[in-house]
Amino acid sequence: MPEGPSLYILKELVTDFVGQDIVRADGNVRAIEPARLVGQHILAIRTWGKHLLIEMPDLVLRVHFLLFGTYRINERREGKTPRLSIETARGDELNLYACAIREIDRIEYEAYDFSADVMSESWDPKKARKKLRAQPDMLACDALLDQDIFSGVGNIIKNEVLFRIRVHPLSTVGALPAPKLRLLVDEARQYSFDFLEWKRQYVLKQHWLAHAKRICPRCDIPFHKANLGRTNRRSFYCERCQKRYT
Repeated sequence: MPEGPSLYILKELVTDFVGQDIVRADGNVRAIEPARLVGQHILAIRTWGKHLLIEMPDLVLRVHFLLFGTYRINERREGKTPRLSIETARGDELNLYACAIREIDRIEYEAYDFSADVMSESWDPKKARKKLRAQPDMLACDALLDQDIFSGVGNIIKNEVLFRIRVHPLSTVGALPAPKLRLLVDEARQYSFDFLEWKRQYVLKQHWLAHAKRICPRCDIPFHKANLGRTNRRSFYCERCQKRYT
């Protein structure tokens, strides 16, 4: 399941695609006609959360990796037809699987708020705190997965951040003390960059303290596991050391 840091790595891996022309495009995508991409010049590739944005002179592609989206560069998944496959004039190949791809117009492209992307240089923690304070009844487990507030944060980061800051996932945002709210915002970004570094070293799972774990490493008692909140995503949490603020 891709989260913001994984897409950040993808952006780094496809840097060489920028400035190249597309010479072949195919796949089982239905929302666009792949043949339209042939001859297009890749102007820029950006990420926003789970979105990969490929800018060309005549169109902008938005690739949403959903829950199970994957990619391959200069190779293909055996037995799987890509949702979209593009090849550049220098022979570089990008294959995208299990994702949603559509064309967006310039207005929608320019409306992307990169200050909400936890991996972006434009990240604005003050704006994130303001958005949270405007929704006091929102649960902490839902807040961290709200892509308009924390673009790029997924379920792994959610569970690990709440465990780090000792906050129960069913806490309401409005009940969090100001220092705890600030910590939630700051750790969402910090853990994302920790995630990125561990992902690069292929040791990510070794650093999980809560996600998919059975025993709390602080209290040595069983974690609770439940699908919580409006998002109904899996939460792993300790009833002893993660305080429920209501």
